[in-house]
Amino acid sequence: MSEAKLPRVGIVMGSDSDWPKIKAVAAALDEFEVGYEIHVMSAHRTPGVVDQYARSAVGRGLKVIIAAAGGAAHLAGVMASHTTLPVIGLPVPTELQGGLDSLLSTVQMPGDVPVATVGVGMGGPRNAGLLAVQMLALSDETLSTKLVEFKRSLVDKIAAKDAALQKTVAGG
Repeated sequence: MSEAKLPRVGIVMGSDSDWPKIKAVAAALDEFEVGYEIHVMSAHRTPGVVDQYARSAVGRGLKVIIAAAGGAAHLAGVMASHTTLPVIGLPVPTELQGGLDSLLSTVQMPGDVPVATVGVGMGGPRNAGLLAVQMLALSDETLSTKLVEFKRSLVDKIAAKDAALQKTVAGG
């Protein structure tokens, strides 16, 4: 769990080997001071654990679940089938076309079982964390204000990069 904040986001992954590939989720949540918890569980190897986690999430104060898995990548879908909370699927890169298998397994959900899915690869984990922040900001004015400030900072960041590029191009 992050800092002393009560967890509002659950981060679950199919294997501990996924952590290095997805830890940007936690960094994004830390940036906004959103509490989270992290667990390893498998839709296929520990289905009872997944079921219990999903069913108890609301009662434990979670508001969003981020489920990361690679390959067959059924964790997000199974999680979503057992909770009313929003579930963000995070496809973990694999050796099969960079994780295309994970992406398709996560995003191709049947009707009535929605899973919001972010991209596979570098931007996916950060975007999963930021999407959770956006969901939480709908009912949290402090978080909403931080999110507005963050979006403004992106404009400044890109303007600074453009100015630096212009100097480089003009000088060369």
